[in-house]
Amino acid sequence: MGNVLIVGAGGVGRVVAHKCAQVPEVFEQITLASRTVSKCDEIAASIKEKTGRTIDTAAVDADNVPQMVALIKKVKPDLVLNVALPYQDLPIMDACLEAGVDYLDTANYEPKDEAKFEYKWQWAYQDKFKDAGLCALLGSGFDPGVTNVFCAYAQKELFDEIHYIDILDCNAGDHGHPFATNFNPEINIREITQKGKYWEDGNWIEIEPMSQTWDFDYPEVGVRKSFLLYHEEEESLVQNIKGLMRIRFWMTFGQEYLTHLRVMQNIGITGIEPVDYNGTPVVPIEFLKRLLPDPASLAKGYTGKTSIGTLIEGVKDGKPKKVFIYNVCDHAECNKEVGAQAVSYTTGVPAMIGAMMLMTGKWKKPGVWNMEQNDPTPFMEKLNIHGLPWHIKEM
Repeated sequence: MGNVLIVGAGGVGRVVAHKCAQVPEVFEQITLASRTVSKCDEIAASIKEKTGRTIDTAAVDADNVPQMVALIKKVKPDLVLNVALPYQDLPIMDACLEAGVDYLDTANYEPKDEAKFEYKWQWAYQDKFKDAGLCALLGSGFDPGVTNVFCAYAQKELFDEIHYIDILDCNAGDHGHPFATNFNPEINIREITQKGKYWEDGNWIEIEPMSQTWDFDYPEVGVRKSFLLYHEEEESLVQNIKGLMRIRFWMTFGQEYLTHLRVMQNIGITGIEPVDYNGTPVVPIEFLKRLLPDPASLAKGYTGKTSIGTLIEGVKDGKPKKVFIYNVCDHAECNKEVGAQAVSYTTGVPAMIGAMMLMTGKWKKPGVWNMEQNDPTPFMEKLNIHGLPWHIKEM
């Protein structure tokens, strides 16, 4: 049995805390911490109502390393599970090193003052964690996360060589708002307004934002227009999937979403540079975040499904082979189970399973690791048990 400290009480933090509470044989003690402790208390009350379990709550500023260290030393967790903002990955990793505890997150670090994300900052911690005998598991969400594990499973069980990977992410749900983001608005908007990028024949190729599309037939959803974006799992999969010739990432967006986004970009409210407002510096996208619905509030009344997977093409026994490994998740069913929408659910469940892999010793090894660098089999087994069943479709 183990002790976990969860940092972050948004939609994903809610799912993680609920799912950890469902597995008392692994997560004996749970502490949920956030800058706003009232959010933690509300989630704790929900868990008490649904499972009868009591979890602890605490207030912490995840940007403040001494505060984080003090909380870790007080709670004495086996693992810090970080579902705070990507800006906070490095301070939390620093705190884990100082306090001597393992680390897990769901998205890679990005600096607050630059619309850019890559693994170099966290990979630089490899020797620090290895020398300390600690493990840091990066990107244990769905994409990144489950999609990485799907690729590792395909490499282990389905192919002799993998040549092409397309990661496809469709949210066909309807939350009823004219415009809302399914996770933190700052992260979401920064992610999709960057230039697109994909890897082919040993080179990264950059394209204009949202300039390449693909009409893909998603299981249980149907054909949806998908847009080529850059996503962080591409960076690690390029290094860890043998024989790879190309990898791309695609995501769907409705026309109403795109129209709102284009208008907001045109008027400058998605900007990340401060502007002066009557002598007060204001970051436009941070102001926009305050105006938009809280992603954690979207669950009630959310209908429809997500359909996310990896289309993988290569060779098996000398013959061409192509498969789509995927999961379909229902927004309303997620809300019924844990009070969250499916985008939060598909991130939170893999975070809990990744924590389980570390705390039970299946993936625990000193250093900094991406998901596909571990044995995919036990993780794949737990997905089927804990709410994200996967399927393989021959193409």
